[in-house]
Formats: sequence, structure tokens, C-alpha cells
Amino acid sequence: MKKIKKTLALSLALAMGLSLVACGEEATTVADNTEATTVADTEADTTAPDDTEATVDDADVELDGSGAVINIYVWNDEFANRMKDHLPGYEAANPEAALDGGTYNGVKVVFNQVDNADNKYQDNLDAALLAQADAAADDKIDIFLVEADYAKKYVEQQDFVLDVNKDLGITDDELSKQYDYTKQVMTDVDGNLRGVSWQACSAGLIYNRKIAEEVLGSQDPDKVQEAVADWDKFFETAATMKEKGYYMTGTVNTTMRVYSNNSSKNFVVDGKVAVPDDIKKWVDDSKKMIDAEQSTAQGLWDGDVVTKGFMKDPGNVFCYFGPAWYFNFCLSADNPDSIAADGGWGFVVGPQSYYWGGTWICAAAGSDNTEQVAQIMRDMTTNDDVMKEILQADSDCVNNKNVLDEMAGSDDGNVALLGGQNPWAALAEGAENVDASNLTEYDQGTVESFQQSMKAYFDGESSYDDAVAEWTKSVLEKYPNLSE
Repeated sequence: MKKIKKTLALSLALAMGLSLVACGEEATTVADNTEATTVADTEADTTAPDDTEATVDDADVELDGSGAVINIYVWNDEFANRMKDHLPGYEAANPEAALDGGTYNGVKVVFNQVDNADNKYQDNLDAALLAQADAAADDKIDIFLVEADYAKKYVEQQDFVLDVNKDLGITDDELSKQYDYTKQVMTDVDGNLRGVSWQACSAGLIYNRKIAEEVLGSQDPDKVQEAVADWDKFFETAATMKEKGYYMTGTVNTTMRVYSNNSSKNFVVDGKVAVPDDIKKWVDDSKKMIDAEQSTAQGLWDGDVVTKGFMKDPGNVFCYFGPAWYFNFCLSADNPDSIAADGGWGFVVGPQSYYWGGTWICAAAGSDNTEQVAQIMRDMTTNDDVMKEILQADSDCVNNKNVLDEMAGSDDGNVALLGGQNPWAALAEGAENVDASNLTEYDQGTVESFQQSMKAYFDGESSYDDAVAEWTKSVLEKYPNLSE
């Protein structure tokens, strides 16, 4: 049986920012006086080296399958539903409630679900990981999920997270169809892979076909792409939309990740906090749009303009920026009053390729079910048949180049809420262009709080300098190890 360290020696530096939220949920801040629970303080360079893949012989890894319970930590029911609907060997206890768990090849599966609001999911997970060494066998974490904005927090805690290659025996050849950026996100400073994903969350511009036809003279994706091909054309089109009585976007926050993903610098460089030039450009561009009433400063999921733009009435928002998960999770296709219900959206790349979000599967150190965990990770992220099912049933852009290529050339890949359009070639191209090498453990606490701080400036209640000063103060309170 593979030996696992019983002493968890490294710290879990708790993320203190705004929690990520699903569509329609409201983001809330974590109290400034929240303190990190640590075993020992540690710092690491989180930039992945160029050679991020290790080679392992399956015969060198002896896995453990002795556990009676597979415990999986999640913040919503997405992964539970993916397992219920697509994982070979899995039987759900309740087909109508995926979080009720089930059995995997005869082994009981239990989901521990705590939502993301107020950092509750990470707090719960951190406490459980810190107690893992002393936990009863049936209570030990086997799998936990992470999102891109805080993935590095866990990737670099190497005594908490198993190595996909060396500890689980999943080889580079098995992972060869996955996009490089999805591996960059989960690669530690020593070049070891610590998690895998079934998703490739490259993203683009989702536009209202009816408005495009009226204002641009065509709803054809090629024609719409010409109107938003770069930021200059995007803002020209925004002015035209305003003249016709439409918002270009429901909120300027929808474009933030396009700018940040394409920024040459992060908010934190060498332990110092500063606003990169590319993000300052986002602020300037956003302020102009707000002042021209082409967009608003509302939050991503506010109802006044943003979510009402998903509906036929008023249906007055031209476009949103998002990945494939935006299709089903945000556009309300199951609501007959929504634009999506009538296939009223289209998809183009927009001004720049980027990505947003994604969910990664991690195996917890101390698991007594590594055999089952490894097979779940294989089937959920490398099995072509499972990947194809997920794409067709759930409109997920899957992390599999072969499947995306196949679906891009087939009517089986057409998406109803996009008016039958097939978006997979564009999303696959975007996934190839994503560079996630500059992710840090501070992304969640800096990016989202920056948007919140800028709202006062956008609304004319603060100067830009004062808003930045307020943001800097909040970041340094959350991360005392950083400086200006």
C-alpha cells in the first residue's frame, strides 16, 4: 500500500477574498479580522516551470483500495451530477438529488457540500485537511474540488494533495489530450501535477441575435465577430448600441477577466501589490462606458440590468462574456421567458481569447481509496466517451482535444440555446491560447476585491486614487505577508 505522510507539515494559507459564486448568487466579503489557520508558515514561487509533466510507470505505484467510504468535498452539486450522469460504475442513491451520494463499484460515496459564500467551503475544507491525519478511516477526505481563483493555494500545499502521476499512477500519455493550461493551473513549483479537470473553460462573447440583426444588420457569427474583433471596434459598436437604446454589456465587470487574463502582470509580483497597466486600462475603458451609459457598474449577477438582460422582456443587453458553463448555468434556458429558451444567443471569440473558472479534481493525502480515486479522475477527465456525453448533455467545453475536434465538425455538437450554432471550434482554439502560468494564491482576494473597490469610483463616489488606496489596504489586511 502506498505510504502517505501522517503529519501534514505545510500550512494552508486561507484565502480571504470574495468567494466565487454561481450565476445569480450574490458575492459577499470575508470579514477583515478572519485569521488563517496554519500548521507552519511557508512561501513558494507559484509560477509553473516550463516542463510541467512528470513521467511515471504504472507499475511503480501501489494504490490503496481498502476504504469503505469515498468522501468528496464540493461547494455545489455540479460534480455530483456529472458523476451521477456519466461515471461508469457509479450508482446514485437518489436520481433526483445527486448530493445524496451513492456507490462507486460497490464503495459508498458521500458528498460533503458547503457553499462558497463567505469563504465557507474553503474554511470547511481547510479544517478537514488539517484534521486528516487523525480522522477516522471513514471520515478521511478522498477527493476535493477547487476553482482556478484559489487553486494555487492548495497546489502548493504538497503534503495535503497527492501527485497525479507519482501517487495515483495516471500517466502523461493518459493526459495527453488535455489542454496545457489546465495542467499549468494544477502544477506545483516542483513541476508535479496535483489535480485534473474535465473542463476547458476558454471563453468568448455571447451575443443577443435579435439585437445583432437589428443594429448590425446580421446575426451571423462571422459578421458579429467583425464588429467586436478588437477593443476599438468593440467600443465603436457599444456607441451604436447605445444610439439604438441597448446596453452593450449589462455590467463592465463582465469584461474584467478578459483584460486580467491577457495582462502581462498580476496584481502581486515579488510580494508587492500594485495595479498592472492592463488593469488600469480596464478601469479607464469601463469608466468611459459607464459615463456614456453603455454599461453599468453593477455586480456580475445583479438583477436590475444584468440578469434581466437574459429575458425576452426587456432583453436590452447586447452581450455577455463567458465560457461554456455560462450557457446552462446562467442563461436560464429552462425558463420559457428567457432568450435562451428560443435559441436567441450566439457565440464569437470577441476582442481577445481568455478563460474563466473551471473545476479541478484533487486527491487528498491520507486517502484510503486511492485506487478508486485514480479511476474516477481517469474516467471523468480522460475517457473520450464520458467527455462526449458531458459535452452533449451539459454543454460543458470538455478538456479533451480529440472530442472537441470531433464535436466541432458534427451536428451533434450544435447547441440549441445558441440557435443551433456549434461553438466548439472557437472554444478549442481559445483553450489552446490560454496561458495560466502567472496564477498566484492571491488571485481570488485581489481580483474580485478590486472590482468591488472600483465600484465607488465608477459611481462617482470616490476618486480613482482613493479607490486604489482602499483596495490596497484591504489586500494587505487579508495578506499581511505582502507589501506595497
